[in-house]
Amino acid sequence: MSLSGRIADNTARIGIIGLGYVGLPLAVEYAKAGFSVLGIDNDTTKVEKINSGENYIDDVDSDLLRGVVSDGLFKAEANYDNISDLDVIYICVPTPFTPNKEPDVSYIVDAANGIFSGLRRDQLIILKSTTYPETTEKLLQPILEEGGLKVGEDIFLAFSPERIDPGNKKFTTSNTPVVVGGVTQKCTELTVAISEKIISTVVPLSSPKAAEMTKLLENIFRSVNIALLNELAQLCDRMDGIDIWEVVQAAATKPFGFMPFFPGPGIGGHCILVDPYYLSWKAKEYDFHTNFIELAAETNENMPYYVLDLIIRSLSTHGGAIASSRFLILGVAFKKNVDDTRNSPAIKVMELLHARGAQNLIYNDPWVPQLPVNGKVYESQTITRELLQDTDCVVIATDHDAYDFEFIVQNSKLVVDTRNATQKMAKQFEDKIVRLGCGTNTYQPSNHSH
Repeated sequence: MSLSGRIADNTARIGIIGLGYVGLPLAVEYAKAGFSVLGIDNDTTKVEKINSGENYIDDVDSDLLRGVVSDGLFKAEANYDNISDLDVIYICVPTPFTPNKEPDVSYIVDAANGIFSGLRRDQLIILKSTTYPETTEKLLQPILEEGGLKVGEDIFLAFSPERIDPGNKKFTTSNTPVVVGGVTQKCTELTVAISEKIISTVVPLSSPKAAEMTKLLENIFRSVNIALLNELAQLCDRMDGIDIWEVVQAAATKPFGFMPFFPGPGIGGHCILVDPYYLSWKAKEYDFHTNFIELAAETNENMPYYVLDLIIRSLSTHGGAIASSRFLILGVAFKKNVDDTRNSPAIKVMELLHARGAQNLIYNDPWVPQLPVNGKVYESQTITRELLQDTDCVVIATDHDAYDFEFIVQNSKLVVDTRNATQKMAKQFEDKIVRLGCGTNTYQPSNHSH
């Protein structure tokens, strides 16, 4: 039976390379739909957990995972030994950047080589990892064709970017639309067919390049708008009496032409922080400099440094200094109500405080029990009245819903709030709350004589 026939009658065997925030939910969805799924990951701990029915990602239903594993629909391996048994292979590996902000596509290359070791005719390979335009055709395709099999004739290749939003209970793998760009029309048709088995809306595009650029646009759009608000927040800190959060909430009442974004201590996760650099790196190949996009990325990456400055200024008004103060960082995940610490600005703030001499630095996060920072492993501390009263500065870096912010503020000496979690009590406790972007009077302009 042809590949299209196996897809149509749900007998196509699915492979998922990379069992993280993208790959594991995808694998479980296909197994739930009745497909036989093999997960491949070089992390043996993940492999062992999956094969024992143990979940490690909050967005995945634990009971569902256990069910599809016990039914024999989903298993995991740490090698590519059975790659030739698969009909459809998804690549869901990380795509970080180097310290010099250049793309690191080594995980994609490793996955491609693993697939090539067992590649055969009538297989469909779908890249989901976020990357720069032309990765699918100029990096992945040549590796797959090294043995003589031709994409579009013997094997099939497409790019269909992930659209995972960790912690989002409304939009999941199954009900979030995806875009698809195949190297040939047949590649696109097959990718649409297998995607529609578990995803409600699938949008075909003209090429992998168009799909790759679509993913970058989605995330750079957010990066640019967040940068705008981060810059305005810094301005409002200097202009006493303007609350940037109030301004955004007011602007959001306009029913057209405006979409609310909010400032914060910086951006984290994988995509929004990384994607601008992927595009700017690729653009240089065409003698093009994405100045606007890079400026936005620079603004966002500078926010942890600005938060450090805000903490120093706030401590100063309370007669404190970094070296002699005790700090409690509230929330170290990159966003609320998730356990994902990838590129978290809270971690950067902790590193900066440590570098500036902070000797007594602790954190709490109900989602993250342990955290490696500054060469040591920190343990999440239990929030008590005594702990708060013994702390000189509480920094709200991630506003998890689990926090009782009124209790925290009442029992703290100083709270630096980077997420607007204390807005409702700001006036009542104005002597101890410093909110990012709210004209706190901690900014002291230089006096110049004219």
